[in-house]
Amino acid sequence: MGATSTAGASRRRRRAVPWVFLGLWIVVVALASPFAAKLADVQKDRPVDYLPASAGSTEVAKIQDQLPGGEATELVLVYHRDGGLTAADRAAAGEQVDEIARAHRLVAEPKGVPSEDGTTLMYPVASTEPGQDEEKRDALVEDVRDVARGDGGLSVDVGGAGALDTDASEVYNSLGGPLLYTTAAVVALLLILIYRSPFLWLVPLAVAGVADYLAMGVAYGLNQAFGTSVTGQSSGIMTILVFGAGTDYALLLVSRYREELRRIERPYDAMVAALRGCGPAVLASSGTVAAGLLCLLAADLNSSRGMGPLGMVGVLCALVAMLTLLPAVLVLLGRRVFWPLVPAFGSVPKQRRSLFAAMGSSAGRRPLAVLAGGAVLLGALALGAFNLPGSLKQEDSFTKTPESVSAMETLAAAYPESGTQPITVMTPADRATESLAEIRGTKGVDGAEKGRTAKGWTEISVLAAAPPESAGETATIEALRDSDRLDGSYVGGSSAQQLDLKDTNARDRTLVVPLVLGAVLLILVALLRSLVAPLLLLAAVVAVWGASLGVAGLVFEPLFGFEGTDPGLGLLSFVFLVALGVDYGIFLMHRMREECLNGAEPGAAALTALRTTGGVIASAGLVLAATFAVLTNMPLVQLVELGFVIAVGVLLDTFLVRTYLVTSASVALGRKVWWPGPLSRPRPAAPAPEAEPVRVPAP
Repeated sequence: MGATSTAGASRRRRRAVPWVFLGLWIVVVALASPFAAKLADVQKDRPVDYLPASAGSTEVAKIQDQLPGGEATELVLVYHRDGGLTAADRAAAGEQVDEIARAHRLVAEPKGVPSEDGTTLMYPVASTEPGQDEEKRDALVEDVRDVARGDGGLSVDVGGAGALDTDASEVYNSLGGPLLYTTAAVVALLLILIYRSPFLWLVPLAVAGVADYLAMGVAYGLNQAFGTSVTGQSSGIMTILVFGAGTDYALLLVSRYREELRRIERPYDAMVAALRGCGPAVLASSGTVAAGLLCLLAADLNSSRGMGPLGMVGVLCALVAMLTLLPAVLVLLGRRVFWPLVPAFGSVPKQRRSLFAAMGSSAGRRPLAVLAGGAVLLGALALGAFNLPGSLKQEDSFTKTPESVSAMETLAAAYPESGTQPITVMTPADRATESLAEIRGTKGVDGAEKGRTAKGWTEISVLAAAPPESAGETATIEALRDSDRLDGSYVGGSSAQQLDLKDTNARDRTLVVPLVLGAVLLILVALLRSLVAPLLLLAAVVAVWGASLGVAGLVFEPLFGFEGTDPGLGLLSFVFLVALGVDYGIFLMHRMREECLNGAEPGAAALTALRTTGGVIASAGLVLAATFAVLTNMPLVQLVELGFVIAVGVLLDTFLVRTYLVTSASVALGRKVWWPGPLSRPRPAAPAPEAEPVRVPAP
């Protein structure tokens, strides 16, 4: 009687656990809902949010914000007629500029600067009305564009740093909805193809959506508690990580759960066994991604440093949802969620020779040849990185040409040998006169004028003789910064910001890359109880990173027509490819270690692990690559480049490195792959059975 009641209580407890988790998630989502809705309100896409924290251009932006009216919004009105401007064109331009001056508070009276060929007239305009308020800045730009209109062959474009920022902000603000919907649609399509079930694909997709909503709430909480920056780029990457990494964890869990349902009768018990089997791999996988992203906190670039916490939040929310909410929902739905391919208790799956079994066999027969061939291929692809275009200019950051970029192109053609956007120097007010004289005497400076003075600082607007972001203008900026008589002054402006971005990204790479490698290595050593296997996995993902950059170098300029490479591409792609690529190595090596612990020899264990996890790894790789490939449809070049490199890297990692190279290396190394752990030592031979005594007949 007692045994019967105990068994009944145990069954009731098993039935109650999934409902408890489901109820807890309902409470969590309800609590996070008010905060998730506010994330868009704290998203900032100002230049300072993407600048290095310690750069001179960042200091200029901060000081400008303290001056009366705040940071000035700099615009350039560009009037152009192919056959040459007429007197009526010049009069209309003057009237429009006067109307703008009457409607808005400008820093100085606008003065027109005609081009030598007479086709173009530009009016630099600066206003302190918006300050740091993005909405006011966008409203100013739109109002100026409404006033500055051309007709009858006269074109009028509004450019300048303020207009570029407005156009970029409009793009970032439009990312949220399309990015989320496109990502969800791509994941849904792939899950339908993978599961071949009309119902099952909905479960992980819905759970990923809940995880994304929770991540938005947590990200808003971090912003309010610690001032973590939230940009359009970082929030978009967070969404992609939730759906990409979360779906990967779901694929691994569901695959293992399906296996256990054939061995174990009750879904609850099968799920417990599945979590015990793949849980450590999923935890280590998410840990590597979170640790790698957290290393971005050491970056000096504000956008990179802000992306670290948001990316980590996305991965951890996906992990928690896939290890608690997803199992609860699957257990409550029972076996019928797999319809029509329901894994019946006691059934044996059809034994078919899979693609990965064939690949494993070829790698097992000639492991050294396969390993050498793969290494040569990756090395050859990596050479393409030398063909990457130079640093991306601000006006080349859009895949479609906005008005601000059209203005810059017109200025570049009409004023080929002169600067068209100012360099800003903030100098101590008590040395303003001496600083102005020093600036005017600096090589490459075409003119300089004092601006506002307040809070102990004076703003000096400098016009370089060379075109924007050219080698000549860069030399002028560096000369101003190196001048001993300008010690204590800061040099900023759009071109100085681009220069600081390039220099800071190079510095961040030298600091963050070793941190990421060290953090990932420690997690792998703890999971695999080995030094050789973790080093093998790290070498593989670094090779994949180099090869994916090489592929980018072969297509960015010749095929996509990109004029430059985002300075942050190398660092961000490294962090994501190392952290995410190690995921698949963890899935493979953890299963390999499990087989070795069960008595299999290392070579056989490697082939078994590939045969059993190859399909899951391929599915996960396709999903993750597809989610990052969504970025290639975005209207910003830096997002397209990042999405392309990561998608290519994930595919190389999935179908070449994990299936062929890691398996071949494991077969070739044998037990040495687990050195110095206990699995690296040969198993003691089983004692021979004692021979039975032979009966000898008596003589």
